[in-house]
Amino acid sequence: MNIKTLLSENELPRSYYNIISDLPTSIPPVLHPGTKNPVGPEDLSPLFPLELIKQEVSNSRFIEIPDEVIDIYKLYRPSPLYRARALEKLLDTPAKIYYKYEGVSPTGSHKPNTAIPQAYYNKEEGIKKITTETGAGQWGSSLAFACSKFGIDLEVFMVKVSYEQKPYRKAMMEAFGAKCIASPSNQTNVGKKILSENPDSTGSLGIAISEAVERCAMSSNVKYALGSVLNHVLMHQTIIGLEAQKQLEKLDAKPDIIVGCTGGGSNFSGIALPFLGDSIINNDKLILKAIEPSACPSLTKGKYAYDFGDTGQMTPLTKMHTLGSQFVPSGFHAGGLRYHGMAPLVSHLVNEGFIIPEAYNQTDIFKAGLLFARAEGIIPAPEANHAVKGAIESALDCKLKGEKKTILFNLCGHGYFDMQAYIDYFDNKLFDHEYSDNEIAMALSGLPAV
Repeated sequence: MNIKTLLSENELPRSYYNIISDLPTSIPPVLHPGTKNPVGPEDLSPLFPLELIKQEVSNSRFIEIPDEVIDIYKLYRPSPLYRARALEKLLDTPAKIYYKYEGVSPTGSHKPNTAIPQAYYNKEEGIKKITTETGAGQWGSSLAFACSKFGIDLEVFMVKVSYEQKPYRKAMMEAFGAKCIASPSNQTNVGKKILSENPDSTGSLGIAISEAVERCAMSSNVKYALGSVLNHVLMHQTIIGLEAQKQLEKLDAKPDIIVGCTGGGSNFSGIALPFLGDSIINNDKLILKAIEPSACPSLTKGKYAYDFGDTGQMTPLTKMHTLGSQFVPSGFHAGGLRYHGMAPLVSHLVNEGFIIPEAYNQTDIFKAGLLFARAEGIIPAPEANHAVKGAIESALDCKLKGEKKTILFNLCGHGYFDMQAYIDYFDNKLFDHEYSDNEIAMALSGLPAV
């Protein structure tokens, strides 16, 4: 019999966890691109409401969740924790495998966990419109849902290759009242410039960020929202790990290995950081695996350096693992993982040795996702397949070594709006792309001098 562990509404976490308060070393500061000095609140105020800026730089261990946000969370949280017994049996592994399933949210992924508080804090500051970008569409549809709850207009720049691959995500955004634009577009100076140089550009998250930031800068009553990378976004996602801790305690279980997919770093941080914080405090041994696509290998092949967060070089400089802000990845199907950089916090933790990064090809991760689907009955999103692959490899390693370890991974979303990716896999239309050292060196050649 499978185990499904739920918490009651009364057991919902009432605060987000901020691991910065427990880190043994400080994260390098965010720098102004012109002066190269650390940015202050006044530098970020054109983009974000004040409360989110405070959270971005906070050293407080816990940040209280507003009641209005809790009320909307109750539509789908707490999310279930499952024991993957059928997968364990199929793999013939002595390991126990648990997964936290975020596909129960209104938009089918973990993204509403931060979209809801971001929309709330914008509403509290009187903001009437938000601009944003999205890759595969999980973030755009989640922010569209959140903005509909608080009466805020939303404009979403969606990476063109995903815009064309995933029409249902676009339809979902529009169903919640948002406007969705394929990026690069002819509606911004950045988009026009890129299209003039490459009319067939498939786009990238870096380009879409530039377009959204430019649109935000055109009006004083418009703010920008980001679905990953930033500290406050990662902090909001810790509700996943905080719930998982309570659920595993009910089972008298404790993870030895935690796995998550990484593109910008939000869902991985959501599942991992509460456990890592306890591990740091208690000096426990914990293995954290961040799984990324070989076609966008910021952690495994990128450089830990200061870089722009967007292709148009309009954002502040952050120290992160990066492939260069001009890097445009191939059009592989895990659109939510097509970002040239990694969250500064995740990058710092990798650099300090707390996280092990691994990269896999897309054909291998789809094979793993189908194995999981046929065992457990849930078809994962292409992004989530990376975590599935990482968990399976960990379980097989336990089998090889005869180790009875406990593995926890974040199944960050379902794939029911991504079935074209599976159709392409069945039709042998998916191809693997790995970048040579020369290609990576070229992409990194334009890093800013800091």
